Amino acid sequence: MEGIDNLKYADMQPKAVRALIRKGEIDWNTSGMCAGYAQANLVVLPKKYAYDFLLFAQRNPKSCPVLEVGDTGSRALRHIAKDADIAKDLPKYRIYEKGILTGEYTDVSGFWRDDLVVFLIGCSFSFESALLDADVPVRHIEEGKNVPMYTTDIDCVPAGVFSGKMVVSMRPIPRGKVVRSVTVTASMPRVHGSPIHIGDPSAIGIRDINKPEFGDAVTINEGETTVFWCCGVTPQSVMMNSKPDFVITHAPGHMFITDIKNNDLKD
Repeated sequence: MEGIDNLKYADMQPKAVRALIRKGEIDWNTSGMCAGYAQANLVVLPKKYAYDFLLFAQRNPKSCPVLEVGDTGSRALRHIAKDADIAKDLPKYRIYEKGILTGEYTDVSGFWRDDLVVFLIGCSFSFESALLDADVPVRHIEEGKNVPMYTTDIDCVPAGVFSGKMVVSMRPIPRGKVVRSVTVTASMPRVHGSPIHIGDPSAIGIRDINKPEFGDAVTINEGETTVFWCCGVTPQSVMMNSKPDFVITHAPGHMFITDIKNNDLKD
């Protein structure tokens, strides 16, 4: 959805925004909401895949920095949010079956199973308030869009049954502020940290910067450089490649908003 003013939710507490999401009053991307609080990507897998995915995350820490792993069958969280229901507190979910996207939902409680394990993975939306505080523009927030995300030709390090290509998010940065954007984000490795690539998109296999595989295209102005960060949509690329029989994820850009401050995730 384009043209949404998420900044009006910037000063709200995460629990209040999650309540609006649970009631179905917010079903769009969460960029810019609850400034200063970490947001998280979601992967929910049957227990038989959980070890392999945890190993995959350990081997690919920039793409998949793990914030919390849930107890088998539980929709509650122990550390990063109180009174949360992981099956209802994201604006939009995706379900993949054997690598095929079979549906998008605003509530996945009807699909819940006793063998499911929740993984929450750090999200680059978390460092956007720090970029704004450092006077670095964030174009998709300015334009009321979802962040553009692209599948690259970079192979993730495989683990067990999981393998696939890295997904990145892109923000156009004025050339004079690129170093500042690197410095700000490098201090936050648990939400992807420093960029994975700066400059020519074709160098990492992106053919058309105006046609992201996920999210929305944004304006790139004269004098700006494309800067790419690892993205928590990478597991969805991996699921499509590896084809486990059942997976629940967030819809790209539709994150879980935690009760954890970004400052608590800094190095």
